[in-house]
Amino acid sequence: MKKKVSVIVGSLRNKSVARKIAKNILKMFPENYDVNIVEIRDLPLYDCDYDDPNETEKVLPAIYTSFRNEIKSSDAVFFVTAENNRLVPASIKNAIDICSKPNNDVAFKGKPVGIVSHSIGKLGGFSANKSLQLALSYFNPQYVGQPEAFIGNSHSLFDGDSEEINNEGTKAFLQDYVNRFVELVNKQ
Repeated sequence: MKKKVSVIVGSLRNKSVARKIAKNILKMFPENYDVNIVEIRDLPLYDCDYDDPNETEKVLPAIYTSFRNEIKSSDAVFFVTAENNRLVPASIKNAIDICSKPNNDVAFKGKPVGIVSHSIGKLGGFSANKSLQLALSYFNPQYVGQPEAFIGNSHSLFDGDSEEINNEGTKAFLQDYVNRFVELVNKQ
């Protein structure tokens, strides 16, 4: 039986570095894994009224339900994110908030989680990675252990319009991270 992994990309731009990294990571999983990017770009901002049965003026958006169901049906979730102003991008935080409700049916609860962060600076999105871990801590996730995946100087990983990572060391590092993530998922 195939394992299903939902990949959430923190940047909404089609040609973002985060999306390019994610596309490289998709190819690093074993064949018995169904790994796909789950888009978050069209998710409306979370509003608690959507989940309040006593609130009749605001109807739960269908995209919330489909997104929640996609995450719930996944065996694990893998994030690839840039760092925005030393935090995780708002689009990812919004997706997390949407999946945190309703309280009795939390989509991310207990799932294995992988996080790859990047930045154009040398710290590789350290703050985004840590803020994402903090936001996800509510769901009691299982994380890949050390070393964590912070990719610095990420703008230099791609030549021109290429979507292939040009640095063999970075490819090997990401492959190792994916391998350890797969080991974690396989224990489920």
